[in-house]
Amino acid sequence: MLISLRKNGIRQSFFNKDIRHSSLRVELLEPRWRGIYSFRIDNKYRVLFFIVDGIAEVFKITNHYKK
Repeated sequence: MLISLRKNGIRQSFFNKDIRHSSLRVELLEPRWRGIYSFRIDNKYRVLFFIVDGIAEVFKITNHYKK
């Protein structure tokens, strides 16, 4: 996982500047009232986060296809 995060350092750069950057593919997950968002690290992994006082707080990195 760390290798994937390092390879995608550019994503962190985009995330720090603008979470709406198209390459991140940020989504507000259902149910929307929870305020949980995700963005892609790569095709397999997703980062789950929420926003508190304008700051994104990551709480989980998941395997998108694992059931």
